Amino acid sequence: MKLLIVDDEPGLRQSLRLILSDEQYQVADAPDGATALARAAAAPFDIILCDVRMPTMDGLEFLRRYHAGGGTALVIMMSAYGSEDAAIAAMKEGAYDYIAKPFRAEEVVLVLRKAEEREKLRREVESLRSALGSGAASPHIVAESPAMRAALDVIAKVAPHRTTVLVTGPSGTGKEVLARELHRLSPRAGQPFVAVNCAAIPETLLESELFGHVRGAFTGAVGDHRGLFEQASGGTLFLDEIGDLPTSLQAKLLRVLQDGEIRRVGDGASRRVDARVVAATARELEKDVAVGRFREDLYYRLNVVAVRLPPLVERPEDVPLLIRALLKRHSARLGCPVPEIEPEAHRALLDHAWPGNVRELENALERAMVLARGGVIRRSDLPHAVVESAASGDDRSGGDLSLKKHAGEVQGEIIRQALQRSGGNRRQAAQLLGISVRTLFYKLKELGITE
Repeated sequence: MKLLIVDDEPGLRQSLRLILSDEQYQVADAPDGATALARAAAAPFDIILCDVRMPTMDGLEFLRRYHAGGGTALVIMMSAYGSEDAAIAAMKEGAYDYIAKPFRAEEVVLVLRKAEEREKLRREVESLRSALGSGAASPHIVAESPAMRAALDVIAKVAPHRTTVLVTGPSGTGKEVLARELHRLSPRAGQPFVAVNCAAIPETLLESELFGHVRGAFTGAVGDHRGLFEQASGGTLFLDEIGDLPTSLQAKLLRVLQDGEIRRVGDGASRRVDARVVAATARELEKDVAVGRFREDLYYRLNVVAVRLPPLVERPEDVPLLIRALLKRHSARLGCPVPEIEPEAHRALLDHAWPGNVRELENALERAMVLARGGVIRRSDLPHAVVESAASGDDRSGGDLSLKKHAGEVQGEIIRQALQRSGGNRRQAAQLLGISVRTLFYKLKELGITE
């Protein structure tokens, strides 16, 4: 592991060099922030030990400039007695940890070993990101459509960071599945993933669920209770249906996101928590902000990185893949072979608009498997709504109101424009469209575009 020490005290730099070289680290040092920035630009480091108080450029300014320049090393701040507040401020700016001076050699080594483990996880995440970027499918999410590939690409990029993510999309599109994938790709993967539906818990109980309470805080509080933020500390907290969070709790959630501290109900002291927040909603929060139903400052704090999951009707190319994946999942759970699907039933599944999205498709397939005879799913095994929509002239399979037809027409027109703009170069066209070349070839074949 390559390590850079940044401190204006020559004696401390020399001491740390000797200690850490003995621990098999490759150590370099810099007497000030400007020199450190130059060295970090010339050669990448895995970990940086940086003093908080330095002349000309202090540790906080170094941290900001280092991150602004694209630096990815884990930065650990060193602070003398009385400057812990500055070190904590640096952590809020993205520092990994801090060590209080004076410190023992074993303290430094312990913190570095923890950072080293996190850096190894980060490299694994980078490897996964490369795989996703090259078109490899996530093992947990079925996605061939450009919109879903784009969503996966965003979460792969944001996974290594603590950044708050807001996932939007209609009910049943898989927002929690995407949040779990984000957690799996992150350095927090070995820590808890805690999910809560903000609309499912009564307002009178939600504060206690989120932040915890102390004994005697209210009638029935017979003991201390750790809230979900504390339970998720070190991991990820998924706040589903965040748009339904009561106004009275929105200000308290904002404080947690800003300060990294919670206060249990009935407690006079605050507690630090380190839970990465992923929020989700099917509501249009911008409209809720406009009418005063949702706090504007909380919306912008949550909406640091936004990921939209489209309804299933907008990504018809995913439906065949989902059918296969969901049948395998149900077969494993029910302990039976994967059934075949007769052509008429398969066509009905492809032609249905799926207003309930992936959740509706999953339930329809489970029902069909339970009713199927002889290991074959027939049209009669499908829910009435699926069969009826397949028989209708106004569903996706035909008629002027066909959503699938019109979606294909729009996609085809955009693809033709990209090909025209790129002079027929498919690789450049794929870049303009924000999709892989493989996906472009798939779309050309599906839409019958011969250029």
